[in-house]
Amino acid sequence: MPPHVALGTNKGQSMFGAGSALLRFSRAGLVKGHLAVVTFPLGLLGALAGTQLVLWLKPEVLKPLVLVLLVAVAVFLAFRKGPPPGDRPEPPLARLRALGALVAFCMGLYDGFFGPGTGTFLIVAFSSLLGHGLLRASADAKVVNFASNIASVALFSARGVVLWKVALPMAVAQFAGAWVGAHLTVKGGDKLVRKVVLAVVVALVLKLGRDVFLG
Repeated sequence: MPPHVALGTNKGQSMFGAGSALLRFSRAGLVKGHLAVVTFPLGLLGALAGTQLVLWLKPEVLKPLVLVLLVAVAVFLAFRKGPPPGDRPEPPLARLRALGALVAFCMGLYDGFFGPGTGTFLIVAFSSLLGHGLLRASADAKVVNFASNIASVALFSARGVVLWKVALPMAVAQFAGAWVGAHLTVKGGDKLVRKVVLAVVVALVLKLGRDVFLG
């Protein structure tokens, strides 16, 4: 399978997983419209730009930089003292939306172009910049993630590089798995999110480290 077809097909099935998790978070009351009204469209626009870039450039050039950022995130999560921040007052609405829009566009761009670690970066950004707990930040992240997947799938589909006969069976499993994962996240709260995010970061660091240093 050519790289662009593999990437497009992966985005096709990932969209269903992101949508399933977003639906579960919404049912738990964790998705707030006053923020999603800006993060969804900005994530969409960022991903459109990023997906267009990936059709022109090789995303592998980002691997060393992303590896460094993921190591920094791992250290941040592992050695942060005290519980993850939660229930802190939000910034004023205008600032909240401006920060949310900036995060959504930048991470949508990154997700459309490269992708690994997007969810982790989003959770850390929303938690650190907006004062949201890790559980709420996970819901914020899914809004952007779902938007970016929609944008990427739209562009890849228009270019005929989504192999739907492969993507759709995978999408069924993605939808179910993401729903269960989001349900466990809602029940487990910030402590569970912190452990899972740290485990994912370590796995990504090992994967990208192998790619960068071993080829």
